[in-house]
Amino acid sequence: MASNSVVLVLFLLFSVCRFVQSAGTSILFMQPQSCGMTEFFNSASLQCSACGANQIRSSDGLQCVCKDGYTVTDVGSPIVECAACTGTVSQDKRRCLKCTSGNVCTCTAGQTQVDSLDTVSCVTCPSNSVVNLDGATCVQCQETFYTATGTCHCPTAQLMGGLCFKEPSITEVLGTVPHSFWFQTYLDASYLACTAYNNLTACQLLTNMVILSFNALDSRAYNLYKKALATSVYLPRLVYNNPLVPLGQTAPRGLSFQRNAKINFKIAKYDASGHFLGWQDVTGGTLQLCSDTQKKLDAAYLFGTSYSQSCSVQISELLKQFPEPVFYELFLQYSDSQGNESLWPVPVMSSPGSSQVQQRFFLVDGLTGRQDNLNSQPQYVTYASKLVLSVYQPISSPGNEPPFKLTVQYTTVDINGQPNSQAQVAFAVTYSMNQDSKRTNTFIALAVLGGLSIFLAMLETSNWSHRAGQQFINCTTIIKYLAFLTGNVANTLFLITIGTGIYWLVAFKGQHTAVDVALPSPGGSLETDFIIYLSLAFAFKALQLIHMLVVQMTISIFLIDWERPKNTKHHAGSSSSAPSVSAWRTFFVANEWNEIQTTRKLNPLLQLFAVLLILEVIGVINIAARDLNLAVQPGADNYQAPWSTILRYGITASVWLAVGIAQILFFVVIYERLVEDKIRQFVDLCSMSNVSVFILLHQCYGFYIHGRSVHGHADVSMETMQTNLQKEKDNLCALRGLEPSSEIQTFDFLLTQKLRDQLDKIVRPLSKTTMNGRGGSQGLLDQKTKTYYTMNRFLSSFLEHVHEDMDYMVKDKLFLEKIMNYEFQQPFERSMFYNDPDGIVFSNVLYYGNELVLLLFDTLLFCIIDLGTQNIVLATILTYLVQQLLEMLRYYIARNNLTKKTLVDQCFLI
Repeated sequence: MASNSVVLVLFLLFSVCRFVQSAGTSILFMQPQSCGMTEFFNSASLQCSACGANQIRSSDGLQCVCKDGYTVTDVGSPIVECAACTGTVSQDKRRCLKCTSGNVCTCTAGQTQVDSLDTVSCVTCPSNSVVNLDGATCVQCQETFYTATGTCHCPTAQLMGGLCFKEPSITEVLGTVPHSFWFQTYLDASYLACTAYNNLTACQLLTNMVILSFNALDSRAYNLYKKALATSVYLPRLVYNNPLVPLGQTAPRGLSFQRNAKINFKIAKYDASGHFLGWQDVTGGTLQLCSDTQKKLDAAYLFGTSYSQSCSVQISELLKQFPEPVFYELFLQYSDSQGNESLWPVPVMSSPGSSQVQQRFFLVDGLTGRQDNLNSQPQYVTYASKLVLSVYQPISSPGNEPPFKLTVQYTTVDINGQPNSQAQVAFAVTYSMNQDSKRTNTFIALAVLGGLSIFLAMLETSNWSHRAGQQFINCTTIIKYLAFLTGNVANTLFLITIGTGIYWLVAFKGQHTAVDVALPSPGGSLETDFIIYLSLAFAFKALQLIHMLVVQMTISIFLIDWERPKNTKHHAGSSSSAPSVSAWRTFFVANEWNEIQTTRKLNPLLQLFAVLLILEVIGVINIAARDLNLAVQPGADNYQAPWSTILRYGITASVWLAVGIAQILFFVVIYERLVEDKIRQFVDLCSMSNVSVFILLHQCYGFYIHGRSVHGHADVSMETMQTNLQKEKDNLCALRGLEPSSEIQTFDFLLTQKLRDQLDKIVRPLSKTTMNGRGGSQGLLDQKTKTYYTMNRFLSSFLEHVHEDMDYMVKDKLFLEKIMNYEFQQPFERSMFYNDPDGIVFSNVLYYGNELVLLLFDTLLFCIIDLGTQNIVLATILTYLVQQLLEMLRYYIARNNLTKKTLVDQCFLI
């Protein structure tokens, strides 16, 4: 392998001066008919070359012919040899004839009858001619026969490929040759004709055979091509350019394309024998083997449209379309600075990892596989299974990468006489650009926001530790830190992914003039990083949601009943020492609390319906295609480009957030004010029921809803209730607040450790009874009742400032404390109650107060399912099922916790 690589490098360096283009690779676009009368179209250089003396252009423009009065000697070179004729030139312009007159001629063997206007004579055929098959005339023998032997006969040893050579032996050139009638018959002949006679068609044929061998360094065709470089003038270029010059440096400068502008490609076509077939515009179907409508096929050449097409085709259909291989050279047509139509050769790579860049390729080869003769069925067929046209931006000022590049991947199928075998073919157009700066910016954002997430997690952990009464770092502290960190990192990754999606949506789809921005390549490093960030964001947000649900479903809650019996005399025969106060008010408050636990600021079903309507029905999701179209309802006859993962996420996440935020704003600004506000109505319900709610979220931190009735009693008749409400309306009674002359009923608080210990002391007997199971169900019921009344009396007395050693103070939070959600002062001697003017601080233990976590989780869940399934409807259904499952778990587990902590039996919760 090392020696072959050295040979290849030496060969490429040797060919730089003659056959390799330098930095200026573009050529003028020339047609055979555009050459001058003394020029011919050189199909090797695709330019016009000068004819020799006494020569003019042929009718097809592909070679030179002699002027009138000259005979021609043609051995295959486009520049023939012309000799002056003093007599009459034959019709084929290859002989100079002399007329004879006189006797009547009887033509013998070796003679032919020549008729003129007024004479007939028998002429003996000269040594360089033979009598034709019908004996009517002498015809010039094959040029190579006479050139090699001086006669019209060629010995078998000198005959090769229908041509005659003086020295046909080239055994010193080694290499592999496929078992092919075509190669065995014409390979050596094409080399000899190209080098000995400068036969242009033979040189093209030799080059085609190298292409059919896939430029294999050990092939005989490749070795013959290298050997022919030193002697042949018309050998076409095989490799693209100087390996020391980057491909991008050979491209023209200043190119630009508008959105959806057609890319003008031209191809030079050659048949298998090496004949130039002409120029052809590249349109839909020229290089695509899959059939489709012309409009969809042409979409491949609309600038900015990523194209992908694949299908299965029968081998017999390919052979019918290409009975012999056709060879192509692809060019980009453009106007240079002087307005001339120019062509830039597009580099061709035979495989994605190939280091050799060539210019010629083919689509189907059924010729090489014919082993017995050219009419036999091929044993194998080689076809271009995948063609990828790569566009690297910006094309106006290309760097080392070429602006256009074609990668051809060949596949060989052994058909064994079964032409109905299937061939998988694909054609794609991809766009890319250098994304290093974008990736660096993402890393910087990740580092900055990640560092901020770590700091916030430390602050939240510190806040939790003093709210939970933790003095030292333990295992629970570490777990809490990780829980807070995952939530913050999830927010960081969400910001990065949604920012990335919106940026590419604006930067790519917003191009209206020159297009110089390409989306990250599918499967590229930037898109892979994006998918990783999105997956981690969803996983971390799911962990944050689980942590939030666990905390909410394990809170400690107690309902304080302020109602006092109107008649302190006990009923006769009652064995209970408890005052006779109705428990239905407490049951009612417990039921209402149970109902508002999963109340949200948006309607999940309406959210899903609106998102589905916008994305699928209106068709906004169609903007996520990898093209520059902004149509939300493209026609059925238009080509639909593949989805961009980043754009699809950017659109779906943006729509979900927009609909969610719109719902929240409507709910908070309009619905809660004009229709129903369940959270604040629950506070009013507590006041009407004369029941307060005492909630412990952490060991020493929680929330308090002051529901003590200003009327003293709530267990009254309807008439009395209406009278009491009217008094409140007319300001004829005290305010509902905890403090005199205050209307604030909701607080968050920090308890002293002494008060917390007292609460645990009250509950401890019930916990022991439950664990030990002593006394049976009746004993447990008695202990519950005793614990309930003991806790009710203690909390009531605590709130009435009865216990001087366990007192509390009410204060406002500092502005910074509100912003940071952090209490700077610790409750050493007295507990601290913080005013909540908004009246909803206790919703932090409900769905309502954690809407941001739920909204982001729903967004990520919907987007992850959509990207995985590429189906908006399925993503909507699965998201709804997950939402309902989580809500059901949250509801029933929290319901059991409510029963356990409030001591209200579950049978009273509807």
